[in-house]
Amino acid sequence: MPEYSAHAPGTFSWVELSTSDQNAAIAFYHALFGWNVNNQPMGPDEFYSMFTIQGKEVGAAFAMRPEERKASVPPHWNMYVTVANVDVAAARAAELGAKVFAPPFDVMDAGRMAVLQDPTGAVFQVWQSNKQIGAKILNENGALCWSELTTRDPEAAEAFYTQMFGWTAKHNAPSTQMEYTEFHNNGAPGVGMMRMPSNMPPSVPSYWMPYFQVADCDASTAKVQTLGGALMVGPKDIPNTGRFSICRDPQGAMFALFTYKQH
Repeated sequence: MPEYSAHAPGTFSWVELSTSDQNAAIAFYHALFGWNVNNQPMGPDEFYSMFTIQGKEVGAAFAMRPEERKASVPPHWNMYVTVANVDVAAARAAELGAKVFAPPFDVMDAGRMAVLQDPTGAVFQVWQSNKQIGAKILNENGALCWSELTTRDPEAAEAFYTQMFGWTAKHNAPSTQMEYTEFHNNGAPGVGMMRMPSNMPPSVPSYWMPYFQVADCDASTAKVQTLGGALMVGPKDIPNTGRFSICRDPQGAMFALFTYKQH
């Protein structure tokens, strides 16, 4: 099981669930992925629940902020990209047309972060690590293995992210059924982008979504449903790559499951 002690800048290094029912969400993901929980106090009555595999952090969950609830923001996964310097990254994002939702701030001694919204409307976080690097395990069963942007303007998004993080874009063949862009960070894949389906209501903004690796996509997808979650897409094959499904947890947060094809 490859373990990480640092992440290269431009890597999606952490996922964090903002949920309307923290205890129910913890129970769901524990049953689905076998995640254990290490609760860190955030205040008098609040905890930041760190999800672990074999004692190594892979993500977290916390109760949605009151301002998010008031704005009718649905439960969702926050996705963090490692950067060398958060203050420089936030300023660069603003230059490139992004909105800075939360200017850079320190998270105790864990690191420093900012919350950004790309020019097409998708929100993401940037992270400069101090004592907390982010996920200690990636690309293993139960861990983040892919990060995907669904956007209303792929051209604008590509221009933004390639300049923001130095990612290189690889487009699929024009003959394929659906246009899809892979982004490579220092030559390594791990990020994808697709155009927002035309049947999505105009109120749905562009968004980032995590893919979690599982041993058997179909079995895990069935388990999501028995645990009170919902199936949105799939399971479907990605030719020569693997099999995926897109699901919602019982509180409504979207995520995907992925199993690599056995060669």
